[in-house]
Amino acid sequence: MTRTNIAFSKMEGLGNCFILVDDRQGRISRAFSLPSLSRRVCDRNFGIGADGLILVQESDSADLRMGIWNADGSQAEMCGNGVRCFARFVVDNGVSTSRTLKIETLAGEISTACLEGDLVRVAMGRPRFQAPDVTDQDASPIRISHMGREYVFVSMGNPHAVTFVKDFDFDWKKVGAQMESHPAFPNKTNVEFVKIEGTHHAEMKVWERGCGETMACGTGACAVAVAGAVDNRLHRGPVEVTLPGGKLDIEWLTSDEVMMTGPARLICEGSYYPEPAAQ
Repeated sequence: MTRTNIAFSKMEGLGNCFILVDDRQGRISRAFSLPSLSRRVCDRNFGIGADGLILVQESDSADLRMGIWNADGSQAEMCGNGVRCFARFVVDNGVSTSRTLKIETLAGEISTACLEGDLVRVAMGRPRFQAPDVTDQDASPIRISHMGREYVFVSMGNPHAVTFVKDFDFDWKKVGAQMESHPAFPNKTNVEFVKIEGTHHAEMKVWERGCGETMACGTGACAVAVAGAVDNRLHRGPVEVTLPGGKLDIEWLTSDEVMMTGPARLICEGSYYPEPAAQ
């Protein structure tokens, strides 16, 4: 096969970084094994380095489709930081002349609006708590105890296990890695560790499924706001969630829709020359 170079943009949302590729013609998805390509392109030594690979694709039901693969090659249903980067990429590169988009994802249709500066507002959909949205258990629990900690289960189109802590002075990354593969989650789970700073503010650390520790997780911040409200720890209105990479504004509306507002920024762009093993 003739070696194919790939035009890309590297973008970040609160330090959660992605490689964005325009694949509306299907050239990349036809030429490459996408799990293998994602592992290679996201490698920080042999590739560009990122938390995930995002393809902009044509959609039969929305304006565009977002395909996303984690750094380990697994495909994700949805990513809050990723969808903001997707929307900014599409608008800034003239793929769409509208600043508002309907985006098809594996978690359903997502609406985005590019605001002033680098801010993007996203309608993240309704949270779910019932099996099988989050777990494979026959019953529909929204919490489970594991190794002395209680986790609240929330699905934002992808699974999250949220636990509240007094501080972060323990090996939360080790705990997150263990919880990621808990048998209740057949497709693994994202894990959020949350310190409540007030009824309108929470600080979180995240262990992302397929990535490990990351600077931010948009769907995770939404899950934290929802779990905090369910547990009567956070206000059911606008809350600020602080992540290692920055802050997100989350609002769980009375309509049950969760709204997320945060930045998305271009880091660099260029051409990537994949190794034959990625093809």
